[in-house]
Amino acid sequence: MPVVPTYFQKEMPAVSLLSEAPTATLPIRKHKFPSPTLRLFLHDIAHEGSSIFLSNIKGNEDVEAQVQNVLNLLYSSECERPGTRSVTIVLRSMNGVAYTTGIDLDHDHKELHINLDYIAKTGSPKRHEVLGVICHELVHCFQWAANGTCPGGLIEGIADWVRLRAGLAAKHWKQEAEGKWDGGYQHTGYFLEYLEQRFGEGTVRRINGCLRGKDYDEKRLFGDCCGGHKVEDLWKEYGEELKEKERTKADDGEAPEPIPTHAAQP
Repeated sequence: MPVVPTYFQKEMPAVSLLSEAPTATLPIRKHKFPSPTLRLFLHDIAHEGSSIFLSNIKGNEDVEAQVQNVLNLLYSSECERPGTRSVTIVLRSMNGVAYTTGIDLDHDHKELHINLDYIAKTGSPKRHEVLGVICHELVHCFQWAANGTCPGGLIEGIADWVRLRAGLAAKHWKQEAEGKWDGGYQHTGYFLEYLEQRFGEGTVRRINGCLRGKDYDEKRLFGDCCGGHKVEDLWKEYGEELKEKERTKADDGEAPEPIPTHAAQP
């Protein structure tokens, strides 16, 4: 893996933060990565969720597009990514929304389980939401995790950052800086987008790359990938920018955005 350069900047320019989640899928096609074998398994073809999935998702075409989005956002070349060889999407009734796991015989083969009951009850646009869940879970098939020591909040935040960048953010997502930076999901995903804008394209790719083959070291990770800054300081500055944004809206006569409830957790 290439060495990540360390650089320092005393002052950083103000960042124009995303105010709304993108509403359209934006396929990334900078590089065509070899795709793993993609499979679909339906536990109950008569389930309403199965019908919705088959009516809204264009099988291999849509899943392949999300694989390319994930790989292009996280990697510059094929040799950098994990050796995932196949992904099977399993549609079944279960608790929760979705999860990803490796099979016992070979962890390079992944299963992406999605709850048919969730698909059936999710609001419109159903295609957008289902593609967003697929995109999020595909990240877990291809991202690095610091030999299993990376905090879950950063793992889930990277997955939602990719979903955000792919134009598949859920309609209810909002930016906020309450709690800790590694609260996970869109909470951390928007913070990572702030870092991507502040330190330049490829920042999150570098963060993911630094989670390869070594245990998690927060100080070293963000020092190398974010110009020597401490993540707690960056989180504080991110919160200050969000507050300034809300003050500007109030001065312009706009109603402040509501504090969001926690996202459905894929």
